[in-house]
Amino acid sequence: MSVRIKICGLTRVEDAQLAVALGADIIGLNFYPPSPRSLSLERAQSIRDMIGNRCEVAGVFVNATRDYIEDHLHRLKLDLLQFHGDETDDELQGWPVKVIRAVRLKDGEALRAYEHSAADYLLVDTFHPSLYGGTGQSRGFDNLAGADLSHVFISGGLSPMNVAAAVRLNPFGVDVASGVESAPGIKDAGKLRSFIANAKSA
Repeated sequence: MSVRIKICGLTRVEDAQLAVALGADIIGLNFYPPSPRSLSLERAQSIRDMIGNRCEVAGVFVNATRDYIEDHLHRLKLDLLQFHGDETDDELQGWPVKVIRAVRLKDGEALRAYEHSAADYLLVDTFHPSLYGGTGQSRGFDNLAGADLSHVFISGGLSPMNVAAAVRLNPFGVDVASGVESAPGIKDAGKLRSFIANAKSA
């Protein structure tokens, strides 16, 4: 199966429409209020309505309550839940859809420490001491070489320039937010087009 392409942090219907038209497999909607990519339920609904069943939609949450997540899950008919905070394994279980757990790897840290996570998928992001993703900080892929990435999304500083190198590691998917933006939450059409094309052709 070809790599799954996840475009995250969309805030505008037109950006989501372009991403889907270009071949994105998953659209990520952010519900972490401190993030510049955070969405109101109303705006998220307008994006969800446009997407329909053309691709999957993931809701991104950071240390949110179960009631808050359940409300968004059912109202938006989310296909995936992405946990990007400090959630325990217990908090990742019991959901009716598949779950992605974000792992913020430090330099030199091996992925195998997280192999027994309760999540269906891991998303490998760049470590930042005070931010939960979306930093745009790039890194090498040395600590992923040779690992089983069949249930892993590679994220963290991806852009049109380095996505092909990530794809060549044979992950389940690649994930991008800031690397295809002109401003936080505003996608750049040229970068988006190049990112998806480079990922598909790698």
